[in-house]
Amino acid sequence: MDLNGVGQPLLSSAVGAAPRQHSVNSSTASFTADENDIKPINSPRDFFREFYVETKKLWRLAGPAIFMSLCQYSLGAVTQLFAGHVSTIALAAVAVENSIIAGFSMGAMLGMGCALETLCGQAFGAGRIDMLGVYMQRSWVILNCTAILLMFLYIFAAPFLKLIGQQAEIAEAAGTLAIYMIPQLFAYAFNFPMAKFLQAQSKMMAMAVISGIVLVIHTSLSWLLMIKLGWGLVGAAVALNSSWFLIVVSQMAYILSGTCGRAWSGFSWGAFRNLWGFVRLSLASAVMLCLEIWYYMALILFAGYLKNAEIAVDALSIWGGDWRRVASFRGVCEHRLLLPVWDADGSYLGLQARLRGSGYLDRYDIRHIRSDYHPSTHGLQDQLEQRGRDCYGSD
Repeated sequence: MDLNGVGQPLLSSAVGAAPRQHSVNSSTASFTADENDIKPINSPRDFFREFYVETKKLWRLAGPAIFMSLCQYSLGAVTQLFAGHVSTIALAAVAVENSIIAGFSMGAMLGMGCALETLCGQAFGAGRIDMLGVYMQRSWVILNCTAILLMFLYIFAAPFLKLIGQQAEIAEAAGTLAIYMIPQLFAYAFNFPMAKFLQAQSKMMAMAVISGIVLVIHTSLSWLLMIKLGWGLVGAAVALNSSWFLIVVSQMAYILSGTCGRAWSGFSWGAFRNLWGFVRLSLASAVMLCLEIWYYMALILFAGYLKNAEIAVDALSIWGGDWRRVASFRGVCEHRLLLPVWDADGSYLGLQARLRGSGYLDRYDIRHIRSDYHPSTHGLQDQLEQRGRDCYGSD
C-alpha cells in the first residue's frame, strides 16, 4: 500500500544505503533489537539453556503487557462492580453502555490503531526511527476524526437501544451514561496510538506502571463518587473519563520527557500527509478485531430480549468479565504457552464460577444464573480461536 507516494510505504531511495541503527537501549526497553537471536543447539544442555534465555525474554515483555492489559480492562470492571452495589438497573446500564456503545467504538478505534503495529514495525526494522512519531500523530488525526463521527452514537444511544428492542428503563439509563462517557472516546483516540508507539520500542514497563497506578486511583475514585457521595452513574462516568485521560496525560508526559530518543522529534505537519492511505490501512486492520469484540456486544444485546432482561444482562455482563480477563493474558502469549494457559483457564473458571458474582451485588438470582453460564468447552473454543488467528497472522 502506498502511504508516502512510493511503492514501499516506509523506505525511500536513501534508506537502503543508510546504516540500520535502531537498537533500543533504554532502561525501560525489554530487548536490544540488534543482539544475536539463538546460539546453536547441539545438546540437551544447550536446549535448556536457550529455553531459559528465551523464556526470560518472553516474560520480560509479556509480563508488563499482561499487567497493563489487565489493569486497563479492570477500569471498566471496577466501575461495573460498584454499579452493582448501586442498583441492578445501574449495573445493567453500565453493562449495556460498556458492551454495546463503548464496545462498538472501542473495537473500531482499537482496530484502526492497530495499523501502527505494521507501520511502526516496518519503520523500526528499516532504521527509520524518526517516522514512529509521525505515524503516531497521523493516527491521532484519523482516530479523533473517527471519534467525532462515533460521538453521534453516544448522543442518540437511548433511541438506538430502544429501536433494537432493549428494555426501555435500561435503554434510558444506558443512554444517559453514554452521553456522560463521550470524553472517553477522545481518550481512546489518543491512547491507542500512543500504546502502539511505545510497544514498538518495547517500552512495556512504563505503560504497565502507569496503568497500575491509574487502576488504584480509579478504584478509590469510583468508591468515593459512586458509593460514598452517592453520585451513581454520574460518578461512574466521572471516574472512568478521569482515569482514561490520566493514562493519556501520563503516557504523553513520558514520551515528551525525551525517553523515546529519535522516535519522538516533536509535532510534525507530516501527520496530515497522505491520510487516505493511512485510513485504508487502518480500516483493514480494524475488521477482524472489531468482529471479535462485537461478538460479546451481540451477546449483551440479545440478552436484553430475554424474559427478566435486567437480570439476564446483569448476569451475562459479569460472566463476560471472566473470559475477557483471561483473553487479556492469552493475547500476549506465544504459541508454546497457549495450551498451559487454556488448562489454567479451565481451573480458574471452574473454581470461581460461584464466587465472583458476590463481588458485584447481593442478588442471589443474578449470581445463580451467572454461575450456569460457564460451559466446559469455553476454554477450548477460545484456544482454537487464538491458534487460528495466530496462523492467519503469520502468513
